Amino acid sequence: MTKRPRRRFSPECKEQVAARLAGPGVTRAELARGLGVTAAQLKEWRTQLAAAGSAAAVTARQAEAEELAQLRRDDERLKEEPEAMRKASAFFARWATRT
Repeated sequence: MTKRPRRRFSPECKEQVAARLAGPGVTRAELARGLGVTAAQLKEWRTQLAAAGSAAAVTARQAEAEELAQLRRDDERLKEEPEAMRKASAFFARWATRT
């Protein structure tokens, strides 16, 4: 079984799909089959857009979440640096006294 590459849908596409879902005569299952995604995925898109208000707001929220995750990783790295520097200075201090 081969793994298909992950498809990405633009926020504008998701917004258009949500608008089509709101229209009469279109079921979530039919639309999902046409797009090649699951009905649950369409429901998630619609819920996200309803909560955020627009595709631009969803994109901004995702960008903020990514930035926050990066800042947290940087914070952890910066907290570890003083310990590494302390160990390195102790190692070189011992090495300097031996020579």
